[in-house]
Amino acid sequence: MIRDQGPASKLWRFAVWALAGLFVLNLLGVIAAVIMNSFARRWLGTWLPAGWTTRWYFDAWSEFQLSSVVLVTFEIVFTVVLISGLIGVVTAYALARRDFPGKRAIILLFLLPLLIPPLTYGIPLATVLYRLGLGGTFWGVVLINVVPSLPFVILVMIPFIEQIDPRIEAAARVFGAGTTSLFLRILLPLLLPGMLAALLLVLVRTIAMFELTFLIAGPTTQTLVVSLYYAVFASGVRASQSIDAMAVVYMITTLIWLVIALQFVSPTQIVARAKAG
Repeated sequence: MIRDQGPASKLWRFAVWALAGLFVLNLLGVIAAVIMNSFARRWLGTWLPAGWTTRWYFDAWSEFQLSSVVLVTFEIVFTVVLISGLIGVVTAYALARRDFPGKRAIILLFLLPLLIPPLTYGIPLATVLYRLGLGGTFWGVVLINVVPSLPFVILVMIPFIEQIDPRIEAAARVFGAGTTSLFLRILLPLLLPGMLAALLLVLVRTIAMFELTFLIAGPTTQTLVVSLYYAVFASGVRASQSIDAMAVVYMITTLIWLVIALQFVSPTQIVARAKAG
């Protein structure tokens, strides 16, 4: 295929790269400003802060009770990951291995929480949870986050399961392998990369999920992103450096897990597996 080298084509490519570069520079500028302000003694009307300090991180840790917030965040996130993994892998296996009427409709249903805005189903779901007495509780936050996480696990795992030859499972059963032995010795080693990829991405997604968590979280069940929101918009006077320090803690927490997740899977890898299946 011969690429068009005309002036219009070159101008178009230049415009695309210029817009992409402008977006990246703007994003890096915002992040750099937040990080520098979190270490600044004072920063008013100058290119760089007047001095540097780490006191704002200690202030944010005590003022916003970050130790308890981080603990609650990881308790909620790992519970969501565990429930989504247990139910999602089993459901994905059933959908990948069985053909039945309405299968496409069921898969489409699982797609809906990923396609529509979270607030569209989050507000009525939060209303139901409040009526059940789960508003502001640990399990209320977990359940509302499982709704978009479970379909995510299912849709990521289906291609991984479909690429496993069913004859391997049939041969194992011929030689006397039971269901538990088949899963632990045959399926689990083959599915482990896909499971790790799906669960790590669910973990990152849940840490960053603001809308659904905000609707149901109480004073003692706020995750890091919701607590950051309240720190910015709640009444009272707070040092901007402390808030930026809290934002940096949130960015680092999310970034660490995102980097780990990308070691196991990338979006192009998921698409390639789906096409191969």
